Amino acid sequence: MQYGDAVSVLRSVPLFANLDLARLKLLAFSSTYLTFEDGEALFHEGDPADSVYMIDEGEVEICAQSDGHEISVGRLGRKELFGEMAIFRNSPRSATIRAVGLVKVLKIDADVFLGMVTENPESALGVMRILSDKLARLTESFGEAEDRIRTLESVAGAGKVS
Repeated sequence: MQYGDAVSVLRSVPLFANLDLARLKLLAFSSTYLTFEDGEALFHEGDPADSVYMIDEGEVEICAQSDGHEISVGRLGRKELFGEMAIFRNSPRSATIRAVGLVKVLKIDADVFLGMVTENPESALGVMRILSDKLARLTESFGEAEDRIRTLESVAGAGKVS
């Protein structure tokens, strides 16, 4: 990907759309455009958090460890940002991210991303919206999982003979 293309891709993402051209160019210049094949990990749970990713093309699957097995807990698609939570928390990655089909991403260095967010109130607000949306989706998924568990428990309980 050419430098100018990276600027265009970033400009098309709502989070970055209102950045002034100089900041957008810095972000593009410090980003790396990467391609991942189906099933390939972009990073693993426990890896150090050194960057944030923005999906240009394709989808990724969010996977977490449970009882020694990797389970899918969600998906992200085009123009979505991920990896920012570990950056903000200054902690290792909390999940493994795998490509679903061919995936193209912009990898943004953590220091550059943090600088952009702390120096630009509109970007900070955009990140807060992204995090709020993720929390709302997680809460909704958790509620759905609890409902399924209750249904399974009631079905299992109904099948018992007294």
